[in-house]
Amino acid sequence: MEKQIFKTGGSVINKDIIQTYGIRALSAEELKTIKARLTKARTQLMLDNPFLGNLVLHLPLVAADYWCKTSATDAKSFYYNAKFINSLDNNQIKFVLIHEALHCALTHFARRGNRVKHKWDLACDFAINPLLVKEGFRPPINVPIFQQYSGMIAEEIYSMIDDNLNQEPMDQHLYDEQTNDKSKQSDAGLCEKQLKKEQEQATSDSKSNDINHGVALKLAQKPLALQPDEMIKLATQWQKNLASSAQLARQARKFNGEFTKLIDFFLQPQVMWQSLLAQYMSAFARDDFSYSRPSRRQGDVIFPSLRSHKINITIAIDTSGSISQEEVNEFISEVSAIKSNLRASIILIACDDKIYEQSPWYFEAWDELQFPASLGGGKGTNFNPVFDYITTQDNICDVLIYFTDAKGKFPEFMPSYPVMWIVKGKESVPWGSRIQLN
Repeated sequence: MEKQIFKTGGSVINKDIIQTYGIRALSAEELKTIKARLTKARTQLMLDNPFLGNLVLHLPLVAADYWCKTSATDAKSFYYNAKFINSLDNNQIKFVLIHEALHCALTHFARRGNRVKHKWDLACDFAINPLLVKEGFRPPINVPIFQQYSGMIAEEIYSMIDDNLNQEPMDQHLYDEQTNDKSKQSDAGLCEKQLKKEQEQATSDSKSNDINHGVALKLAQKPLALQPDEMIKLATQWQKNLASSAQLARQARKFNGEFTKLIDFFLQPQVMWQSLLAQYMSAFARDDFSYSRPSRRQGDVIFPSLRSHKINITIAIDTSGSISQEEVNEFISEVSAIKSNLRASIILIACDDKIYEQSPWYFEAWDELQFPASLGGGKGTNFNPVFDYITTQDNICDVLIYFTDAKGKFPEFMPSYPVMWIVKGKESVPWGSRIQLN
C-alpha cells in the first residue's frame, strides 16, 4: 500500500504526521475563512478593549505548517494551526490571541535567563491565564488555569512549580526554543529529532515513488530562535507597544481592572532592589560633624570631626507563605551586608497574622545578622501586630523595613517613623516607601 504524501509550504510530510498533528490539506478558501475569523476577533478587541486589541494588532497573523499544534509566537508573529482555530468559538479565539500578545508585551521571551525552559514556559502560561479568565475571556478546553497563581508574575510562579509537573503549555514559545536545554520539550508533540527523521523519510519516499497527492499551501515554516541582540531590541519595542497601548486605552477611557496594576508594574523603571535598599538605609545613618573639644593629647586646636551614632532598625518578614525561603535568605544577606557599613542595631520580627512566638530576635551593631532556622507562619497576613509591638518598645524605631507581598491588613494610620515596604508582586501600599522586589 502506498504511503500518501502531502506537500505543504515547500515541505513534504507523510500521512501519519498529518494525523498526529490534526492537519489535512486545506483549500485556499478554507484558510481565508479561518483567517477572517481571527481578523474579526481582533477587530472586536480593538473596539471593546483598546489596550488588548492594540497589543494583538502588533502580531501579524500567520497560518503555520504541521509543526504548530495550536498557536505559537516568536515575539514577532502570531502563528496558528488553522484547524485548531476553526474548532474555537469567538470568545476562545480572543483568549488565544491575547495570550500570545501578552507573552510578548510582558517580555517573557527575554526574562528566562538560566531557568529550565519547560518550567519557565508553564510559569508564563500560569501568569497569563488566570488574568484573562478574571477579565471574562473563556479559554479553549483543557487549558490549565491554576487560580492560586492569580496576580503573580512568572518569576514568582516558577519557584512554586513542581519540577515533575506533568503538564504542557497551551502554546509554543518559539523565541528561545532551539537551545541546548535538556528539559522537557514544549513542542506539543513529537520531539525535534523524531520529527526530522519522519520528514526525511517522507521526502525519501516522495522521490522514490514520485507521489504528490497533496495541495501546495502557503503555510509558514517554524521560525528560528531569537538571537540575544534581537531579544534586546524586541524587548525594547514591546515595552513601547505596552506603553502606547495603555495610553490609547486611557484616551478611550477603557483602561481598568487587573491590567492597570500589571502595566504600572512592568513599565516602572527596573532598578535592582538591593541598590535602592542600600541608598535608603544609608540615608538614616546619623553621621554628622562635631565641634566638641578633643582630648588634650590631640592638642588645643578644635577641628570638625565626623561622629556616627547608632540607629535602630526594625525588620519584619511576612511569613504568610507567599515569600520563599530563598528570597528571605537573599534579603537577610543583603541587609547584613549593608548593616556592616552602618552602626545599626536590628530587631527582626516574623509575622503572618500574628507575631511568631519565638520572635523578635535582637542584633547589636557588632553582631552578625543571622536568620533563625524556623519562621513559623503560613497563615493570613496582618501587618498590625508588628506596628503594635513597636509602639510598646522603649527604644525609638528609626525605620521599619517590611518584606512582604503587600496582600494583608494595613494599619489605619501611618506611624510617626519611616516605613519601607520591600514588595514581591504588583500590590500597592497605602503609605510609606515602596521598593519593588525584582
